[in-house]
Amino acid sequence: MYLAWREMLFARARFLLMGVVLALMSMLVVIISGLTAGLVNDGVSGIKAMDSDVIAFAEGTQTDSAFTRSVVDADDARELAGTDGVAAAAPLGLSIVNAHNQDGTAVDLTLFGVEPGSFLAPEGLPAMSTGAHPGAPTATPHDVVVSSTLEDEGVSVGDTVTIDRLEIPLHVVGFTDGQRTFGHVDIAYLPLDVWQEVHAGARHGEAVDPAAYGEASVIAARTADKPDTEALSEASGLDVRTLEESFDSSPGYAAETMTLSMITWFLFVIAALVTGAFFLVWTIQRAGSIATLRAMGATRGFLLRDSLGQAVVVLAVSILVGLLIAVGLGSLLESTAMPYATELGPVLGGGALLFVSGLIGALVAVVRVTRTDPLEALGENR
Repeated sequence: MYLAWREMLFARARFLLMGVVLALMSMLVVIISGLTAGLVNDGVSGIKAMDSDVIAFAEGTQTDSAFTRSVVDADDARELAGTDGVAAAAPLGLSIVNAHNQDGTAVDLTLFGVEPGSFLAPEGLPAMSTGAHPGAPTATPHDVVVSSTLEDEGVSVGDTVTIDRLEIPLHVVGFTDGQRTFGHVDIAYLPLDVWQEVHAGARHGEAVDPAAYGEASVIAARTADKPDTEALSEASGLDVRTLEESFDSSPGYAAETMTLSMITWFLFVIAALVTGAFFLVWTIQRAGSIATLRAMGATRGFLLRDSLGQAVVVLAVSILVGLLIAVGLGSLLESTAMPYATELGPVLGGGALLFVSGLIGALVAVVRVTRTDPLEALGENR
């Protein structure tokens, strides 16, 4: 590495410029990974927090926006719970609504209708009314537990949020632990029978068709072992998907993640090309010096190790500096309205892939070192 250090010191401006370019690329990789994680959390954090292993949709439901398109029988939860390998199952109703608080401020909500006491329900929800209510709405209190992110927007315990057009009031009685959103909209948990009336389109105080109280959007279930979705689908007659597979049914989830992933992979390719081009030009510029070293007895292996060591130092230092700056910048972005989340895994993984792609590009370029003819150093120009 003696020769490599001497060259980096002699041509420090060139190597500094190359390092700045690589640092900027690593910053961009981290920022994109943070945006991806933020968009995922903003799109499906409520689904991830359900602590379930599989989600059962109505058979034949289209994947895109399946949560809001699917309609299942709430009693299917009991049948699915009795299936081999299923530890627990509970119905879930899901709707996205427009609402406003008592001050007239618009509040968009994703309503999660759950059975109080089930593994899907947060603490604080009132028990569902068990008495018959023909010709009248349910007697269950319209209490909701909302995402903690709504507290940052000025919503407080005791506030009343009214659903537009239906004029159904929802009373905020608590907040969830951490962010709970779906489709970039904050979640409000409410008793299933209240959700069923909202889903049926009943105005405040109006009765609904009794059949509406048997509906839900999906069935969430926990399994004892690794879920066999095909077997569960055959046994239940529903379209059973793993929790991760159900993320694609969140509005815009697949398009957003695929777009950002493609940008990230293009960055890795660009990093390889830029690094390779730099070291190729650098190798060509010092071809005479390399030939002289070969004539003096330096082996190809020595020169190759020296050149690759140079690339490793430039890549490692530049990427590390870029990662540290990007993580610091990300901590500032997390405090803004931008959906951004810094996660250690994607940061380290992105930095490692950037390093490997750059090293591959440098390796392709410095192979030229092994092809240098030492007789070039003995020509008439020497």
